[in-house]
Amino acid sequence: MSPFESIFEEFIDAIQTAANVDEFERIATRLTQRLGLQRFAYLRITGDTPMLISSYPKSWTSRYFQLRYQQLDPVVLRARVEQALFGWGGEMSSPVGNREQRRFFDEATTFGIRSGITVPIKGGFGQVAAFSLATDARDVHPERLVRECRDLLHAAGLHFHCNVTIRLGLSNDKLAEGELTQRERQCLAWVAHGKTVADIAVLVQIAPRTVVFHLENARRKLGAASIAQCIAEALRRGLLS
Repeated sequence: MSPFESIFEEFIDAIQTAANVDEFERIATRLTQRLGLQRFAYLRITGDTPMLISSYPKSWTSRYFQLRYQQLDPVVLRARVEQALFGWGGEMSSPVGNREQRRFFDEATTFGIRSGITVPIKGGFGQVAAFSLATDARDVHPERLVRECRDLLHAAGLHFHCNVTIRLGLSNDKLAEGELTQRERQCLAWVAHGKTVADIAVLVQIAPRTVVFHLENARRKLGAASIAQCIAEALRRGLLS
């Protein structure tokens, strides 16, 4: 097991025990620091309503929401339209922005947020979330983490989002529980065709652990006791092509 996999395993074990915002913040902060970065932020937006769990400076987050920066932040705007994990700031390509957005980045730097990595997370009914790890250190290069453990970082963001949603009672069961993402349907469809987790990982080009995550998330959403029952229910509902 690689060092990154060990860090991720510890995070997954810990996040399943979190019961409140403080515990989620503590666990995500430890993940961030073990990866060599400094701060994290989980921003969840449903409509125009933001919800934040973060280790960013309180002076910055207060100003951020007071000035409604979530409507301007290039990272949030990019998370709304992209599916894949991306890096920003530092040596990585910053999201293209106008003069006002570039000033926003300059201001964020004064609060110790210079560069980072963001996992976009899409939900139903206009919901978007972004799980970000950031640093102010000039000698720390987030792009190395993107190269070496992209799948693990993506899975960490998804695990954080799902556990926050479930454990803090943020899900709307009537609206969201039966809604499968494209990747969840894709993984289920391959299982229905007899493929193993290892096969699917190669076919979909994600880590085996991420395949398991998507399958388990689909099973939970459809209220199934097993993956086989989940596939049957998905087929019954016409969710698989």
